[in-house]
Amino acid sequence: MSNEGIVLDGAKVFWEGLKPRLKAERWILGLSIVLAVLAALAGIHILAVLAFWLVLAAALLKRSAPLAEPVPEAAPSVTETRTDALIPVLNALDMPVLVIAADETVLFQNAAAEKAFGTIPPESYLSARVRSPGILDMVRETIATGKVNQIEHAERLPSDAVYVVRVAPADVGGEGPSGRVFLLTYRDISQTRRIDRMRSDFVANASHELRTPLASLRGFIETLEGPAKNDTKAQEKFFGIMHEQVTRMSRLVDDLLSLSRLELKSHIAPEDQVDLVPLLGHVRDSLLPLASDLDVRISLEVPEEPVFVQGDRDELIEVFENLIENACKYGQEGKKVDVRLTGKEGQAEVTVTDYGPGIPAEHVPRITERFYRVNVEASRSKKGTGLGLAIVKHILTRHRARLLIHSEVGKGTVFTVRF
Repeated sequence: MSNEGIVLDGAKVFWEGLKPRLKAERWILGLSIVLAVLAALAGIHILAVLAFWLVLAAALLKRSAPLAEPVPEAAPSVTETRTDALIPVLNALDMPVLVIAADETVLFQNAAAEKAFGTIPPESYLSARVRSPGILDMVRETIATGKVNQIEHAERLPSDAVYVVRVAPADVGGEGPSGRVFLLTYRDISQTRRIDRMRSDFVANASHELRTPLASLRGFIETLEGPAKNDTKAQEKFFGIMHEQVTRMSRLVDDLLSLSRLELKSHIAPEDQVDLVPLLGHVRDSLLPLASDLDVRISLEVPEEPVFVQGDRDELIEVFENLIENACKYGQEGKKVDVRLTGKEGQAEVTVTDYGPGIPAEHVPRITERFYRVNVEASRSKKGTGLGLAIVKHILTRHRARLLIHSEVGKGTVFTVRF
């Protein structure tokens, strides 16, 4: 091809590239040409006008030139892309999950893990947040061998919990160790363990406490079938005793079941708002017949304004029924029981005071234990099961409240419930 052809082709290419720019700025270029002609007619030197117009045209053409394309960012690695894709899936799980790198740093924790164990900053070392040697050794073994491992682990704080902790490798893309992470999962089996413990405790307690009344019933039945078969007076007496024993056993089973249910949910705080003023009035009214039979007067002192606490109404009724009923039965000698509510919303305090014989100091720390009795004969004569104060303690523990006991022999006993 000749030099002339090359020049023509180059001019053609230049013109084809220039045409879109001229078209885009045609109105401004046309206006500038008109202004240049008018300036020339007005006597301004033609060279100056031409130079001004060329500078203006060059500036306009440069402004209309397309911007340089941005440098594309480096595409994320396959491993990062697939790990990020797992995040919504892991957050949807109800069990705590930690994603761990091969260097034992925590890459991610799901929402359940954050709720259970608190926030773990990214890139933190697992050993800085998990103190269990068993879990750490298990994770290191899995990182080294690639094999799945699991152990059973118990937590004491913020509440008793038992987990099956499992660690397993997961390939999320890439080749070699860089494409592998490790999933540390916590499966909560606390409820299962509580049910197992409840079942064993119930069987042990029931068998121990029911043995005596069952033996009595058997003896009475044998007597009625033998020597007292035709003795009407003895039959009436024995039937009355048997009825009392059966009633006591029924009450004992009810208390054991109530205690077991409370233990199952002791770690779950109630969320309802309960006004203690009408609640205590209801409890007092329900126990007036018992107090009348025992010749005991129940006095109630409450503020005029409502006093709300966070709790379960039925359980709080059971607490104050147990405390006031015990005060009437075991403080019968004092002839009166004083119930007093003080405080304000969220910081209430209820005291139940009797003026009976009091409790010796050595027994006070243990009277909330199940089946513990200061005086076995007195307790059974008053139809107690030995579980009332244990139930009170468990309910107040669930309500995050305290039971304080102050007693002096010969002066009476004060039970204080402090929310």
